[in-house]
Amino acid sequence: MHVTQANDGIKIAYRSFGDGPEVVFLVHGWMVSGAVHDDLLEHLDRDGLRVIVPDLRGAGQSDKPEAGYSIQRYADDILAIADAEGIKSFTVVGHSMGGQIAQWLAAYHPDRVNGAVLLCPVPASGAPLPPEAIGLFSSAGGNRDAQRTILGLACKELSPASLERLLDDGARTLPEAVRLSFDVWRTGGFSDALGSIKAPLLVVGTDDPFLPPAALRGEIVSKVRGARFAYLPGPGHYVQVERPRETAALLQAFLSARRT
Repeated sequence: MHVTQANDGIKIAYRSFGDGPEVVFLVHGWMVSGAVHDDLLEHLDRDGLRVIVPDLRGAGQSDKPEAGYSIQRYADDILAIADAEGIKSFTVVGHSMGGQIAQWLAAYHPDRVNGAVLLCPVPASGAPLPPEAIGLFSSAGGNRDAQRTILGLACKELSPASLERLLDDGARTLPEAVRLSFDVWRTGGFSDALGSIKAPLLVVGTDDPFLPPAALRGEIVSKVRGARFAYLPGPGHYVQVERPRETAALLQAFLSARRT
């Protein structure tokens, strides 16, 4: 585990795998840490890659401040890691809220992002939810039962062992970070910036009950010139946990195609 300091003094923890010339950031989403990508890492051919897996502020082994949670702030933390490692450009892979962070990075920092893969991403426009879901999500911090309910609603092929592992990981996330970041990704607000994305972009959709393929096509793919969409039937929202082998294959194909 490595640690760097963001420009506001918060310490951001991250893991680094490999020393290849091609850099890939795996950015996790809401409520969990970078550990959500562990199954994906096991199936990813890392030859020629340098894979960076951060814990966003408030989660995992990073500092857990009571404030400072926004998509821009998260994106700046990713760039702080890149700067500390001397990385000029990279491919960003983002899941859920991490996909929203990846959209921000690709739109506002096109000089740094040379490719983006979005796994069941929250659109830049946000994710409208019914009132009952808003209440459940906003109160999920530090609440294992609420998180279990959310994962049960969101996932379709999550094994019991994987469920408990996600719940254990979520228990380490600061409750205030869960609440504040939920308000941030739910409202979004930077959809107009997607037209600025120049890097190759792949959106991976599933039978996600909250973010179905039609929503991802309409809110992301249609707004980014040259964006591609891949549909993986069966799993729900945590595609890299429910189907890590297939998710790794999609990422590998994207990286290979970009090299040609």
